[in-house]
Amino acid sequence: MNLLVLAAERENPLIPPIPELVIGLIAFVIVFGFLAKKLLPNINKVLDERREAIEGGIEKAEAAQTEAQSVLEQYKAQLAEARHEAARLRQEALEQGTALKEELRAEGQRQREEIIAAGHAQIEADRKAASQALRQDVGKLATDLAGKLVGESLEDHARQSRTIDRFLDELEAKAEAAR
Repeated sequence: MNLLVLAAERENPLIPPIPELVIGLIAFVIVFGFLAKKLLPNINKVLDERREAIEGGIEKAEAAQTEAQSVLEQYKAQLAEARHEAARLRQEALEQGTALKEELRAEGQRQREEIIAAGHAQIEADRKAASQALRQDVGKLATDLAGKLVGESLEDHARQSRTIDRFLDELEAKAEAAR
């Protein structure tokens, strides 16, 4: 037993035996070389592609954001212009409505004055016609009455008209003087 204990003491469990260490080191170099030659370039290639895709996506996103900001500014400008145009059109329509109302009011006033003038002219014509008819009737009645009083016929038409006109003119002059 002593021999086994002595042999076990001589071997340190933390330090592997040299042949195993050499074989492990050779295997490690082979596996590392294989991974470095075959797998590492593929991994680097995939990582580079992902990095480029991410950077491209960021650039695209920034470009899209810039374009969206530009479109937003254009939209705001167009909206402001449309509001200004609507206000201008509203004001113009209001002015046109006011002008049209004034035109219609003036046209109505003019027509009213024409109707009143036509009415006055018609009244004056009717008054003259009534005055003329009244003169003739009064003259006829006066001559008939005078003829009955005098006892003879006063049929001389020209004389009769002059007498009647003179009589009525005197009556009108007295009526105007009385006013």
